[in-house]
Amino acid sequence: MARRLRRLLEQGTALLLALALLWLGGLIWFTHAIPDEVSDPGRETDAIVVLTGGSLRVESGLQLLASGMARKLFVSGVGAGVDVSGLLRIAGQSADRLACCIVLGHAADNTLGNAVETAAWMKNEGFHSLRLVTASYHMPRSLLEFSRAMPEVEIIAHPVFPESVKQERWWAWPGTASLIVGEYSKYLVALVRPFFLAESGAAGAA
Repeated sequence: MARRLRRLLEQGTALLLALALLWLGGLIWFTHAIPDEVSDPGRETDAIVVLTGGSLRVESGLQLLASGMARKLFVSGVGAGVDVSGLLRIAGQSADRLACCIVLGHAADNTLGNAVETAAWMKNEGFHSLRLVTASYHMPRSLLEFSRAMPEVEIIAHPVFPESVKQERWWAWPGTASLIVGEYSKYLVALVRPFFLAESGAAGAA
């Protein structure tokens, strides 16, 4: 009996170690997947899509629109009560010049919601390409959700780089390390979510 318990303990320890190594390897891959530059800054698209929730995102989207990089700007996840004129006023942009080309989405409250909301808007507009503006650390999960929601749409990543996020030697900065590990965990949840939904659907059908 004691020998069997010891064997089970050893097997459990080995399994936990393997899972920890797998998780760590995934984290290393994830940090390399975080972009450190805008890979295609001169490419025009049908739309610019900004995901709210961090610094530099809206400002960058408005600058891209003002420079003629797309026909329209869609800002997803905007808080209730915020309108286009207020958004432009906060960003210090001219309302007369840009207001006609900006659409605000108020329905989304997470990245999946951003993707669903944007997909509906893109379909309604008949657009086939977009430039996605969000923080660099948020980009891998955003691309995952957006590519699932609209596989037929060309998506160009346009990361922004908040000064508070130290991507170089991120492990040496507790705030950045916590942010990246948390985002990696959310990415894993998003990655496996369709599997659990499929299992739930199959169980319900049965």
